[in-house]
Parts: sequence; C-alpha cells; structure tokens
Amino acid sequence: MRTVYYITGLWLCLFGVQAANGQAKVFPSPAADGVVMPRRDTVPEPLKETVQKLIKDSLPQPPAQQPVIGAVTDTAYIVVRNIEVAGNKRTRTSIVLRELGVRAGDTIRLRTLAETLETNRKQLLNTSLFLNVVANVRNWNGNAADLSFEVWERWYLLAFPIFKLADRNFNQWWVEKNHSLDRVNVGLKVFQDNLTGRNDDLYGDVTVGYTQKFLLGYNLPYIDKKLRHGVGFVVSYSRNREINFISDYNKQQFYREDDFLRRQFSASATYTYRKAISTKHQLYIGYYNESVNDTVARLNPDYLGGGRTDIRYLELGYRLQFIQADSWQYPLVGRSFTGELSKVGLAGLSDLDFVRMRIKAARYWQLAKKTYGALSVMGQTKLPDKQPYIGVRAMGYGDDYLRGLEYYVVDGTAFFILKSTLRRELLNFKVHLPIVPKKFSNLPIRVLAKAYGDMGYGYSRQSLHGSLNNKMLYTAGLGLDVVSFYDTCIRFEYSINQMGEKGLFLHAKLDM
Repeated sequence: MRTVYYITGLWLCLFGVQAANGQAKVFPSPAADGVVMPRRDTVPEPLKETVQKLIKDSLPQPPAQQPVIGAVTDTAYIVVRNIEVAGNKRTRTSIVLRELGVRAGDTIRLRTLAETLETNRKQLLNTSLFLNVVANVRNWNGNAADLSFEVWERWYLLAFPIFKLADRNFNQWWVEKNHSLDRVNVGLKVFQDNLTGRNDDLYGDVTVGYTQKFLLGYNLPYIDKKLRHGVGFVVSYSRNREINFISDYNKQQFYREDDFLRRQFSASATYTYRKAISTKHQLYIGYYNESVNDTVARLNPDYLGGGRTDIRYLELGYRLQFIQADSWQYPLVGRSFTGELSKVGLAGLSDLDFVRMRIKAARYWQLAKKTYGALSVMGQTKLPDKQPYIGVRAMGYGDDYLRGLEYYVVDGTAFFILKSTLRRELLNFKVHLPIVPKKFSNLPIRVLAKAYGDMGYGYSRQSLHGSLNNKMLYTAGLGLDVVSFYDTCIRFEYSINQMGEKGLFLHAKLDM
C-alpha cells in the first residue's frame, strides 16, 4: 500500500502548493456572476481565427511601411448590441439567454472576446439541452456587434427497456451472484426532457422482475419571469421478494421468499432557487413508508428497530450545490461543492429520528497538455449514532465507495472518502453513424487513461464481524474512461485494495 500513500501524498502537496501560491484561481474574473472562465488554451483554433479576423478588420490599419505588432490593445472593446439565438425549435429563447453570462449592452474587451464566447458556448452545453453549440460574432460595426449562438437540440423523448441489476454493481452480480437472471429487473423507462421548452423534465418507469417498481417524477426549474425559482416532485412504490436484512463480515446477507418481503412508498417535493449560474439552493420534504413481513423482523429485529414491521417518517432538508467547471458532466478543469443538512423524523412521523450532514467537494485542474488531475473528498455523519439497520448504510452504497472495494459494504453512521485521480487523454475522435439524422450522425468519443488512489474511514458504533469498520482503508488502480455525448461515461478499472485483492471493475457513472 506504499503506492497509495505516495499518490495521495503527492496530490495533497500539489494542492497545498497551488493554494499557497495563489494558483487555485483557475479562472479569470467572470463576465457575470457565476460564469466559468476557461483557460486560454481551451479556446478552439477556428474560433480564435474568426475573432482575430474580425478584430483586424475593425481596427484602423497603419501605413504599409510601418507594420504594427500586436494590434489589439488592452483598451480595445466591443459593446454587445444584440444576442441572437438560432436552432432552438423546442427550447425557449429565454431559457437559452438565461444561461449566458453576457447581456445586450455589456462591454467586452477584444483580448478576452474569444474566451468569453467559448465560456458561454460551454455553459449552454452544460444544460444538457444541446448536442453542440456554435458561438460567433456578427454585424460588427465600429465598436458594436451582435453575438450569435446556434444550438443543435438533442432528442428529448427517450424510451428504452430496463435491464437493471438488483445488486450494487456489475462485479457483485457477475461474481458473487453467478450472474443469475433471477436478480435482474426488466421494464420500461421513459424520459421526456425539455417538455415545454423550459428545460423541464417528466420521467417515469415501470419495472418487474427481482424488484417491482413504479415511479413518476417532474421537475420544472423555473416558474417565475426572472427564471430563478423552480419546483419538482417524485412519487414511487416498490416491493421485493428478496431483502438485504443484515451485513456480516462486510458483506450483504440476503433472504428470499416467493411472497413479497418488503414494500416501500415515498413522495417528495422540492423547491429550487438559482439566481446566477453556478450556485443552486434546494429545500425538500419527503414522506416515506417501509414495511416488511414478520420473517424479516425475526431474522433481524433491528432491521427497522425494536422488532417493528412498519415505519413512517418525514424528512426535511436543505442542499447547496456549486460548480464552476469546463464540463458539468465530465469535469477536467474547475471545482464543485455540495453540502446537505436534513432532519429525519418530524411532526409525529418519526419512526426514524436523526440529523444527517453531508458534504462533497472536488477540484479539477490541467497539469499539462491533455493531462489532468483531480481531488475529491466526501463525508457524512448522522446523529445520534444509534440507528436501526436501515439507518446505518455508509460506504459501499450508491456513489459512496472506494474503487477496489466494490464487493464490500461498511455500515455505520459516519464516514469520509478521499479520492485522487490522474488522467491523460489518449484519443479524441468521432464515429459517423450513417442511418441516423445528420445532426446525430457524428458520435464523439474520448478515451482517457488514468491512475488513481483512494482512502476512507467508516465509523460504526457496532457491527457484526466488520473487519473493515473503524479503520483506515486504502485502494489504488489503473483504468480507462470512455466518454461520449448524452452524458455517458463507461469506466474500466483494475484495482487493488489493502487486503491484496485485485480485480477488473466496470462502471457506467463518473467516479468523481
């Protein structure tokens, strides 16, 4: 595990040196509140050439016998006359303009014009509404010009069959559960993104098989004229014939019957406030009901606590999200932060009762051409620390795991995880798809090699033979990320943990 110490120590030292030298500010001052300003070397060459030509044509030319080097001065500028949007057949123009960091009447210095256009182009891509965006300057007359943004909209209606594993990840299903089809959920999932052109989403799924589930949700990010306030809701019901009733030796233990052992119902509503671009505030409230049959209560009386077979509770919470990055879907340069505080158990519906605090912060930066580093830390705590089994899920669930410990869970009421990754872009190309419409015919693919090291700690007041609880854990590995549009990322990772166990792991989500 010496390699893990070296990798983690190197990243921490580098991060500290950058902060001490004032290099943590990757981006120049934004043109508007919350706008991410990328590095100069992120501006595409064609865009640079277009802007440079426009600048050259707009400036007075010196006599031929007295050439001027560096024609653009620090005082040269343009005033934005209008902002034109084209290609948005469904998306409302107001939604596009809301995401931009420039407005009509703004002044932009010519030396930063290319960066400003590229920043706003990337921000429109971050909305996940468009496949591509082209930014340009038009109708340049003296010191005034129009900014133009041409967008290529996505397919917004997506319906596809569900083939989903009941286990926590692919390796657990393939190796530990012998890739049994009995542990597969099948069904239909439907997404109607951008339903009314306001970046609102309607989604639902019906699942049968290992788990039977019905879910319906809707999210409307803006309900006011200033485009700051939003609302959303989700309703779901599910039932299982098999249940994870306890953990032993840091492995989930399951019990199965022909009858349904577990039923869950939930309904939640969310209020969102987003004044600028990078920061979003959310308030949410949810009602939850879970019931199990008598067999589960006998196998583990502490599953719902006190031998109960039915619990109901409310949850009220606040979430703060902040991101400034080149890409919100697969960030390589920038930073992000998420903080959350919630109270479970309110107004007489308090069969579960605790306060939960959670944070996640990440830093991404470019080390050299096509070479990127990343650090992230996440943590969670619940108070009080004495909770029933369903209230002590910590590491190994969802996205809270160490790469290399996918086969294990660490139950507890508090944990932290530190991840470090070094990436190098190997390939960046497009594949032509001849049988689809033209604007979807070029499939972009990026392949990045990476080396990584993780460390974490999970606290448990009590555990059943939990050898990984209450101790520092370390993992490391090498891998490949394959990234394409529609926010897809396939990860191939070969990891080793501190117990000397090695394995190849497959994931379909971003790891940091």
